[in-house]
Amino acid sequence: MSSEAAQRALADHSRCVQRIRRRYGDELAQLPPGLPDAAVITDLALRLHQAGRPLASALRVTRQLVFERLVVLDVEQAAPLADIVGAITVLAEATLELALAAARAEEDARSGPPIDEQGRVIDFWIIGMGKLGARELNVSSDIDLIYVYEEDGLTRPAPGSTQPQRTAHEYFAAVAKRLYALIGDVTEDGFVFRVDLALRPNGNSGPPVVSLAMLEEYFVVQGREWERFAWLKSRVVAPRSAVTSGRALPLRSLVSAFVYRRYLDYGVFEGLRQLHRKIRDEATRRAAGRPERANDVKLSRGGIREIEFIVQLMLVVRGGQFPEIRSRGTLKCLDKLAARGLMKPETAVALARAYTFLRQVEHRIQYLDDQQTHLVPTSEDDLCWISRSLPPEPAQPAGDGADLLPRVAHPPPSCQLLDRLLEVRELVATEFDALLHDGRAPGAPAPGRGGCRNCGTPHPVDADALLERLPAAMAERLQVWRAQPRVQALRDESKLRLGRLMARAGQAVADGLCAPEAGLRFIDWLEPLLRRESYLALLVERPEVHQRLLRLLGLARWPMRYLLRHPGVIDELADPRLLHGRFDAADYVASLDERHAAWVRAGEDDEGALLDTLRRAHHAEIFRTLVRDVEGLISVEQVADDLSALADATLATVLRWAWPRLRQHHRAEPQFAVIAYGKLGGKELGYGSDLDVVFLYDDADEADPDLAQEVYSHFVRKLVPWLTLRTPAGELFEIDTALRPNGNSGLLVTSIAAFEKYQVGRGSNTAWTWEHQAITRARACAGPAALGLRFEDVRRQVLTSPRDLDALRQEVMDMRERVRAAHAVRDGLFDVKHSPGGMMDAEFAVQVLVLAHAARCPELADDVGNIALLQRAEAAGLLPAGVGEAAARAYRELRRAQHRARLDEQPTQVPPDALAAERAAVLALWLAVFGVPAGRV
Repeated sequence: MSSEAAQRALADHSRCVQRIRRRYGDELAQLPPGLPDAAVITDLALRLHQAGRPLASALRVTRQLVFERLVVLDVEQAAPLADIVGAITVLAEATLELALAAARAEEDARSGPPIDEQGRVIDFWIIGMGKLGARELNVSSDIDLIYVYEEDGLTRPAPGSTQPQRTAHEYFAAVAKRLYALIGDVTEDGFVFRVDLALRPNGNSGPPVVSLAMLEEYFVVQGREWERFAWLKSRVVAPRSAVTSGRALPLRSLVSAFVYRRYLDYGVFEGLRQLHRKIRDEATRRAAGRPERANDVKLSRGGIREIEFIVQLMLVVRGGQFPEIRSRGTLKCLDKLAARGLMKPETAVALARAYTFLRQVEHRIQYLDDQQTHLVPTSEDDLCWISRSLPPEPAQPAGDGADLLPRVAHPPPSCQLLDRLLEVRELVATEFDALLHDGRAPGAPAPGRGGCRNCGTPHPVDADALLERLPAAMAERLQVWRAQPRVQALRDESKLRLGRLMARAGQAVADGLCAPEAGLRFIDWLEPLLRRESYLALLVERPEVHQRLLRLLGLARWPMRYLLRHPGVIDELADPRLLHGRFDAADYVASLDERHAAWVRAGEDDEGALLDTLRRAHHAEIFRTLVRDVEGLISVEQVADDLSALADATLATVLRWAWPRLRQHHRAEPQFAVIAYGKLGGKELGYGSDLDVVFLYDDADEADPDLAQEVYSHFVRKLVPWLTLRTPAGELFEIDTALRPNGNSGLLVTSIAAFEKYQVGRGSNTAWTWEHQAITRARACAGPAALGLRFEDVRRQVLTSPRDLDALRQEVMDMRERVRAAHAVRDGLFDVKHSPGGMMDAEFAVQVLVLAHAARCPELADDVGNIALLQRAEAAGLLPAGVGEAAARAYRELRRAQHRARLDEQPTQVPPDALAAERAAVLALWLAVFGVPAGRV
C-alpha cells in the first residue's frame, strides 16, 4: 500500500458503515449515485415499500442507505458541509411527508377526516425546530418537532361507519402517535430519526398537538424568553402542500410576532445568559468525574452552540427592525450580519470557518457509531481517522479572517487535531464572551457592574452609597432626580441597572473621557426613558456605546434633544464605522429596498411597517451626520449637502413605495415629481428644517387628463401622511406646500403645463415676484428625470425673462421689510439671519442678481448655492471687485455661526462686534445690488 493510500481516510473505518454494508449490501445499489435529493429519497422508500417491506421498515432502510452514502461523500470525496446537512434535512422532510400521509390515511379510514365549519379538511403542520428548521441537521441528529393543527372541528366518518366522531384534537393526537411509530420507534432496522417533542407549548407536560389558537394563546400568556430563540428557526417541514398553498402563512405571522420585536430588543441578553449558563452547568455536571466528557464540540466552551447563540442573539435583538438579516441558517445569517454592518467581516469569516470545522468534526464523531454524541473520542485510531478525513484548511488571502483562524496542516496527526480544536474553540469563546459578557471572560468584573475603578459593589440608583462615588455636580443632580415618584416606583432590577449606568458615567467624567456636562445631560436624557427598558439594557450591555454616548452629550446640547426624540438611534454608536465616510445615497436606497423586500418575504409589508422603516432609517442617517458634525469631522457645507441628499433619497423612496399601494393608480410608473424649494432646493438643509415642496405631474401622454388630475390628487393625499405622520418610530418630515401655484388656495398637485403657464405669465393667473424669488433655488429632487428636465426648462424661462430692474429691486426690498418686521431683534444685538447684514440680506441680494441678469449671464441660472452664485456674479462684473468674494466668505461664516449656536442651543442673536466683518461684507453687497443701505426702502 502506498504512503498516500495509507494516509487517506476511508468510510469503512466507521463501525456503523461496516454494519450497514453487512446488513444491507443488496439494497445499497438501489440508491442512485451522487448526493440524494428529495425525489430520490422518496422514490427509494416507495420502491422498498412496494417490494414488500412495511412502510416503517422501508423508511428505516432508506435512512441507513442514505447515511452510508453521506459518509462516503463526506470522508472520501470531501463533499461540502452544506451538501451533507442539506441531504440529511431532505431525508427528514421526505420521510416525514410519507409518514404523515400514511398516518392521516390510517386515521381517515377509522373515523374520516376532521372538517372545519366551512366544510374544509383541517390542515396539520409538522413544524421543524432547531437544526431541522434551519436546514442544517447533523447526520445522527434527533429532530425537534411541534405538531400544530389549523383549527378545531369534528371528524366526518364515512357513510355506514360505526366509528364515532372525534374532535380534531383527538384525531391529530392519534396522527402524532402514529407518526412517532413510523419515524421514532427503534426496530430491528433501527430508527428513521429520534423524535423530540419537548419544545412544544408547556414542554413534556403539554399535549402532543396544539391548535393554532392554542399556540397563539400560549405565546401571549406563557411564552418565555428562551422559547423565542427556539422558534427563531422554526418552519413547516411537512406537508409540503401547506407551504406551497399558503395555508400555513397565519402560523408564520404568529411566530414572527412572538420572536421579533419592533424595537432593538437588548433586554434578551440576560435571558440568553441564563439559558447558556444552564447549558454549561449541565455540561459540567455530565463531565463530573468523566474528564473525557468535557471535550464536547457542541456544548463545551467555544463549541457549536456558542456560534449559534451569537447569531440567534443578534437576530432576536435586531431582526424585528431589520428583516433583511433574518435567516434560519447559521452560515447565511453570518453573511447577512456582515453585509448589514452588524458584525465585522473578518469576524463573520472566522466564525463561519470555525462553525464549518466544528460541524465537520461533529459529523465524523457521529459517523463512527451513529450515536447522537458530540464528544471527541479518546481512541487514537478514531482521532487519527477524523484528522485524515477532514478536508484541508484552504489558504486564505490576508485580511479576510485568516489571521483569526490559523490554517490547519493536512493531514494532521491526532494531536494536531486536538490543537486545532483548542484554537477554534478559543476563538469562538472569545467572540461569544465579548458579545454576552461585555468583552470579559465569564465571571470577570465589568465597568459599571461592580468592576469599574472605585465603584466596588454595584448600587441601585437610590442608594446613598452611589452618590459618594460620583462627581459633586452629578451627585447633586442625581439626588434630586432620583426622588421622583417615577424613579422610586421602578423595579429593583431597573434601579440596579440605572445605578450601574450612573456609576459608569461618573467614572467617565472623573477620568476625563467626556466633558463634565455629559454626566448632567445623561441624567436629563434618561428621565423620559425610564419605562423603555430596552434602551437602558442596550447601554448596560454595550459599555462602548455608553462611552460614545457620554462623549457626544458632552460636545453639544442639541444631540441630547435629538436622542430624546429618537432614542433608538443610540444603537448606531455600536458601529465603529460611524465616524468614517459620508452619507451614501446609493447605499441608503439599496439598504431600504433590501429591507422592503425582506418585509415582503416575511409577509409583514403592511403600511405601518414601511412607514416605521423609513423613519428609523432616516433618523439613523441624520444621527450619523450629527455625530460626524459635532466631532468636527465634516464642515457645515458638508452637513447641509448630506442632509439634503438624504432628504432627496428618502423622498424618492417614498414615491416608489407609496405608488403601488394607491388603489387608483393608472400606470406602472407615475409621471410625478417633487420640486424642492428653500433650503432643500438650495441644498442647504439643516437638522430641523421643514421641506418646502411643490408636486407636479405630466399628463401630456394621458388619454384622459381629468383622470390623471384625479389620480395624482389622490396620490398626494396618500403621500403627505407618508411624509408627515407621526408613528411609533417618530416623524419623518414637516412639509410646507404654500409655494405651489396660488398658494394655500391652489391645488395640491399641478400639471407641468399649468405650472409653466402660471410661472411664465401666460393668462390672467400668474406668479408674483416673490414666487420667482423662490424659484431661484428650486430643483426637482424626486421623480422621473424627464419631468425634472421639463421643470428645469420652466425654471430657466422664469429666470431669464426680461424684467424692470428698478421695479424688481423695489418689490424685493418690500418683501425683505415684511420678513424683517415679522422677526424682531433685541436692541443692541445682531441676529445672524434677520438683522441688516445677516444671511437673509445676502440671500435676497443673490435672488435679485439671478432674476435681473440670468438672461445675459446664464451661469447664474444654475442651482449651485448662494456662495458659488456670489462668486460667479463678481466674475461676471455684476459686483465691484472683492464684494462678491467677501460676501461669499461672510455668508459661509454666518452659516457656521448659526449652525454652532443651534447645535449647542445658544441664541443666534449676538453682540454686533462678534461678527462685525461679516456684517460689513453683506451690507456692502446689499448696497452694490440695491443702491441703498440695507434696512432702507
